[in-house]
Amino acid sequence: MAPEILILAAGSSSRMRGGDKLLELVDGLPLLRRCALRALATGLRVTLALPPDRPDRLAAVQGLSLARVTVPNPGAGMAASLVASLADLQPQAPVLLLLADLPDLTTEDLQSCLAVWAEDPQAIPRGMAQDGTPGHPVGFPPDLRSELLALSGDQGARHILAKHAARLRPVMLPGTHATTDLDTPEDWARWHAARPAT
Repeated sequence: MAPEILILAAGSSSRMRGGDKLLELVDGLPLLRRCALRALATGLRVTLALPPDRPDRLAAVQGLSLARVTVPNPGAGMAASLVASLADLQPQAPVLLLLADLPDLTTEDLQSCLAVWAEDPQAIPRGMAQDGTPGHPVGFPPDLRSELLALSGDQGARHILAKHAARLRPVMLPGTHATTDLDTPEDWARWHAARPAT
């Protein structure tokens, strides 16, 4: 079965002091829409997990051919977003998990991670920065779905990755594509200032 992409976008953006990092403009587009477009460009089914109280995020992806899931309790942590969203995905589909707040990730990066499954369907592909720091996206074969559904709190899937470490397949992505996560207005200002002029 073809893999599916799940974009987690239900976080509170609490460190933005009233702003929303997923609505920051990158190349003229809200980050969330840009992320969704790059995922859709793989040709795979894309599901977007959103909170119930951020209509501007929903507006940012209007018109895109993706599935949307409302996470009723996003404050309960990343596991709540995962569990709520996985119910909308095909149970036998591998899932590439993508965080919406990584502005440097490209469609090519996603395809590099997905390509791992063509060689080994049981592998867990994980995006890595060039210095070896683990990041995102992370892929989960279908046999791990039950373990993902059993998650709770804000632990994410770290202990699942640790338990199945022998199946991990690091995917080296350019620079810090896999790890650049901008949480504060200052982070965004530095990132914008460092980008080449276009």
